[in-house]
This record gives sequence, C-alpha cells and structure tokens, in this order.
Amino acid sequence: MSAANGTNGMNGTATPVIVVGSGPTGLLLAGDLATAGVPVTLLERRPHEISNLSRAFGVHARTLEQLDARGLADQLLATGDTITGLRLFRRLTLDLGTLPSRFPFLLITPQYEVERLLERRAREAGVVFEHEAEVVGLRQDDEGVDLDVRGADGEVGTRRAAYVVGADGHHSAVRQAVGLPFPGVSVIKSLFLADVRLAQPPEGVLTVNGAGDAFAMVASFGDGWYRVMGWNRRNEVADDAPLDLDEIKEVTRRALGTDYGMHDARWLSRFHSDERQAPEYRVGRVFLAGDAAHIHSPAGGQGMNTGLQDAANLGWKLAAAVQGRAPEGLLDTYQSERHPVGEAVLRSSGGLVRLARAQSPVQRAVRGLVSAFVNVARPVQRRALAQVSGLGFAYPSPRGAHRLTGTRVPDVALKDGGRLYEALRGGRFVLITPESPEGAPEAAEAGSYEGSEGHEGYDGQGARKDRLAVERWASRRRTTVLVRPDGYVAWAADSADAPAIERALAAHMG
Repeated sequence: MSAANGTNGMNGTATPVIVVGSGPTGLLLAGDLATAGVPVTLLERRPHEISNLSRAFGVHARTLEQLDARGLADQLLATGDTITGLRLFRRLTLDLGTLPSRFPFLLITPQYEVERLLERRAREAGVVFEHEAEVVGLRQDDEGVDLDVRGADGEVGTRRAAYVVGADGHHSAVRQAVGLPFPGVSVIKSLFLADVRLAQPPEGVLTVNGAGDAFAMVASFGDGWYRVMGWNRRNEVADDAPLDLDEIKEVTRRALGTDYGMHDARWLSRFHSDERQAPEYRVGRVFLAGDAAHIHSPAGGQGMNTGLQDAANLGWKLAAAVQGRAPEGLLDTYQSERHPVGEAVLRSSGGLVRLARAQSPVQRAVRGLVSAFVNVARPVQRRALAQVSGLGFAYPSPRGAHRLTGTRVPDVALKDGGRLYEALRGGRFVLITPESPEGAPEAAEAGSYEGSEGHEGYDGQGARKDRLAVERWASRRRTTVLVRPDGYVAWAADSADAPAIERALAAHMG
C-alpha cells in the first residue's frame, strides 16, 4: 500500500483521525486537522492522481470565505472567471453583485483546481496520504474505531483511529459499514457531461436554458475548455449507455439555439441525479461529510460547496476532541448544525431542478409566475441568494443566548488594519472587543454588531494564545464577539467585563 508521507502500519497502530476519501471535503477536513496539530491519515481507494474530469465547477461566496480563512481564496480566484448575475429560465435574474461578502459573485473553476490547492495544503501540513486503500469493514468501541482496509495487493489489514470521517462520496463505504440508510429519490434519470472546445464561444461565462424537452448549460473554465451539461427528456437512458458528441450537440442546439461549434471532447459522461440524505451524520466515533452524508441535484451548484462547509464545521470540533479540550456536547453540534443545512439545500436545489424540468403549459406558467415574483420581490431575491451562496445559513443557539450567536460573521475590518478572515487563519478563535471601554451608549440594531454599553478592557493576557487571536473593532461597534474558527459567532455580549469574557472562553474553548 502506497503512502506519500509514510504509513500508519497495517495492524492496529492507532492514529487520532482517519479521513476516508480525498475529494474536496476530505482534503479540507484533513488539512484543517493537521494544521491544528492533529495527526491524520487520509485513505483513498483510487490511485494517486487528481482527475481533471470532475463534475463541480462553481464556488460560492461562503465557500470562498472559508477558503479565505485558510489563505487559499485568492489563489483559487486566479484559476477561473467570476460572474455576478445568473439568468435562469429566460426570465429569472439573480444579482450576485449584491451579496454582503468580499466575494459577491460565483467563481467558475473546475473542481480539480479546488482539489489541487487543498491537497497541497494538506501535504504541507503533514497529512499522511494512502492511496489504493479501500475500506471494506468497520467496527467501533468506546475508545476507537477499527477499519478493515484492502490495499493494492488485495490484502486486508486493520487501521485503528480515535475517530473516522467518511468523506467517500455517494456510495460511501463508511456509511454502509455503520448501517446508515440513504433515503431519497432520483430527480433526473439521465444527464450528460462533456468537456469540449468551442469554435464560437458564448459571450458570457455561464449560459443556461431549457426549451421543450431539452436543457443545456455551457460554462467556461477560462483556459479554452468548456463544460457542457444537459439532459434530454426524450432519451433517459442508463449511466453506462454509449454517449457521443453528436448527441450533446443536438440537445444543446435544441436548448440554446446553437452548439457553438463544439469539438475535441476530452471527456464524455452520463450520470443520474439523486436527492438523498443520511438521517444521522454521526454514529459514535464515526462521522459523515459531503456526498457521503447528502447528495443534491446539480441545480444551484451547491453540492461541493455544502461538503466543504461540512468540513469547515467539523474540523475544529474534532481537533478539540482529540486534544482533550472539547466542551461537553461539542461533537454533537455537528449533527444539529449541518443536518438542517443539508435538508435546506435538498429543498432549494430540488425546487430549481423541478422548475427547469417544467413541461406542461400549467407548469411553465407557474415557473413564469415564480420568476416574475422573485425578480420584483427584492426580499425574496435576497433570501434566495443568501441560501444558494451559503451566506444566509445560521446555526441554532441556546435559549437566552445573544441574538448574534450562531450567525455568520462577515469579513469585518479590525483595528490593526487587518481583516477577520485573516485573523482566523490557523484555525483560531477570534475575540473582537470594542475600541474603547468608554463611550456613550449607542442604539442597537438587530443583526448588527452594535450594543448598548462598553466594558472593561480585556487584553488576552493568560488566554489560550495559540488558539485565540484578540482583536479590536476598527469601527465604533460596542458588542464583544467570540468568533469560532469556522467564522460563526460562538458567544457575544453587549456589555462584558474581563471575568465574563474568561467564562465565555472557558465554555467555548475548553
């Protein structure tokens, strides 16, 4: 069995965390754990090569914020093109330029570019990679998990870990090994994908439309290659049915009015689209993330993004558990926070694909009404954009908690001239306090960071400095906020003295 950075031993040698699956979700999670000082092994059943033939190609604003917190966003932006507007069904227009983020757009770049950045980060952080390592069995007890792993030579050995994360996709061996069902339905029975060259490229980075029984989308990778995806309701066939470029041209012409002179296909593939979700993301010491936990229709481009945000949520919590500093119940919050997000993404992506597949005159009339309503109802459009981009999700907060608890924190400016997402790098908590403990009370506005009173200064002396950055607002905001490593509010107070802050740090950081 090969290992890029060494091996773990085939028989019983324990490692704190084993991540199964080296897609984007597994790579981000493994990199986060290693960056936090947790030894982690990543098992992948495929040989060591990152395919440049992958389905995902859109990176949303919230995912870019998470990558920014890891110093990767600007590098990824250099690999693709951005779009600030989406036009769907010829009538529905979504203005991404209004998103309240440093990244008010959708980045069009192939999944393999995301994987390359995340793999490099993971290797530099010390993640142990083992390829051609297939999980074929799993057992767990109160102290750890035993994985049965088949190597390239066909022999099966055992891996022992304190925790295991299955990020191994739709057909997750880890999910099956713990006996979790994967209920759901197939929403599109037959889609095609192709990477092609175009003789007459479209004007925009992304072109989408449906007409009659045909639907097609063309996206530019920015390097001369274009991703074409579509379906033909008249020709729903099995995934392994033959596919040629002529079929893709014909469907694209029907949907978009032209095939853009496509030629030189480097990849042709059929697949079907399911909507499924595991009822639990955690079984004892075993966790699921990404497509192993949930799969969605491709509408909205939320699949890879949701998986990456699963990883961002779970990584710092697992690191705290391994290092013995996790507050009571912290690992359980992965289920309570991320499972509802998965449900919401299933609903939104499913709604979009059903609108796209509208066939009868009544269905198309309903689609037209929905499109017109969203276009003119700005609050509805903002809500739709917040969900698709990932910016609008908030996590449950305890009863009596500050109104900001569980909400996403934007990339606010800090007193020293830096930004919050720079301060989060390294997987740290960030405590942001007012500029001055003095000052007249200010009116509070829901959803803002302004409070009612000042507090005694807190300089972070004696705090957990390796895991905590103490910063001050660049503005006159009065609320004290403790930001989690994933960019959500752990605790906030409109008025807090040093003992109150220390109690909050102890409660949330261990």
